[in-house]
Amino acid sequence: MSCGGCSGAVKRVLSKMEGVDSFEIDMEEQKVTVIGNVQPEAVFETVSKTGKQTAFWDAAPATSEAKPAQAEPGKPAEAVATA
Repeated sequence: MSCGGCSGAVKRVLSKMEGVDSFEIDMEEQKVTVIGNVQPEAVFETVSKTGKQTAFWDAAPATSEAKPAQAEPGKPAEAVATA
């Protein structure tokens, strides 16, 4: 995503996607962070349909004090991908 048109296409598809609570587009890093009750693969497929290059990116490593996150029913999950 190198322009407003590219990010606009991603915004449009994510805004219509069921289960997406919020998303953040970082133009400088060319990353999109999606928060909601969605499967990462579904987000990947939806963003890919915009014609933008799409790939998952590694989340920041957890600190040694942090406990591993466990999914709870009804709690939003976070999916991250680059576009």
